[in-house]
Amino acid sequence: MDEPEEAALVRRCQAGDAEAFRILVERHKNVLFGVAYLMTHDRPAAEDAVQEGLVQIWRCLPSLRDPSKVKPWLIRIVVNEVKQQFRMKHVPVAPLEAAADFPDETDLPEQQLISAERRQLIKRALTTLPPEQREAVVLRFYSDLTVPEIAGITNQPLGTIKSRISRALAHLGKELGYEGLR
Repeated sequence: MDEPEEAALVRRCQAGDAEAFRILVERHKNVLFGVAYLMTHDRPAAEDAVQEGLVQIWRCLPSLRDPSKVKPWLIRIVVNEVKQQFRMKHVPVAPLEAAADFPDETDLPEQQLISAERRQLIKRALTTLPPEQREAVVLRFYSDLTVPEIAGITNQPLGTIKSRISRALAHLGKELGYEGLR
């Protein structure tokens, strides 16, 4: 679905079209769950955050001013739900490497070739990052958001986001045995 089609879908949702909302959720559910899962390290907590986020999304969708920016807006709501769970100390801590794989938004051949062992190494390396850096990396590389979109979602300056990503990549490069991962 291209951007004009998605914007039309969002406008239908804003008009109260439940079927359009179902299609919108279906289109973005994997990335929303993936972000929540990578932040919580717990499948039930991630599912709860996404579910609560979807309720908020349905309520707040009429206030979305720019339908072309729906993906970062959806992710921001889910990220805020995860943070709310952390504030309520509702999220149990579980090691990321012990968790089951979560679904990916795409089935690109390159992604299919990455071995299970390699994914586990990356997951373990992600757990060694400070939470702010992990969040920035997940939003940038898993959710494929731009630095300005991440800055908007996290309410942080662009420079802070760039710095977090840079430091995280340097750290991950060392953890994974790569020099110059950037």
